Amino acid sequence: MKRKNLALVLCSISLAILTGCSTEGEFRQSTGTSVSLAGNNYKLIKEGVRGTSSGFRLLGFIPIVSPTHAGAKASLYQSVGQPLTGRSVALANETEDRSSLYLILFSIPKITVTADLVEFTDASGGGGNTSK
Repeated sequence: MKRKNLALVLCSISLAILTGCSTEGEFRQSTGTSVSLAGNNYKLIKEGVRGTSSGFRLLGFIPIVSPTHAGAKASLYQSVGQPLTGRSVALANETEDRSSLYLILFSIPKITVTADLVEFTDASGGGGNTSK
């Protein structure tokens, strides 16, 4: 009985050592435009919009499918739940988080992009921000 319990404990410890998780985050403060969000020239459409892109790595380091920032951003726009075509929208406070789930034979890397979606309005037309 002791031998069985010892084997179970050793298997559990081995499994715990061979699995793991990691994460890293990044705040990018760059944009292709120079628009100020300080006045009443925008309204908040949705805050905390999130999109993800996942990949697959064999043995934790051989990439089979890589997650992409573009895929995560496309997922983010799909999660808004309303049509954005023809509207002057932009992402504000965009952050990117990278995480990986490590298992014995493979890992699953993931990129998550989170941002606030704002729409630019005519400053003289009375549009204001709807911050909380």
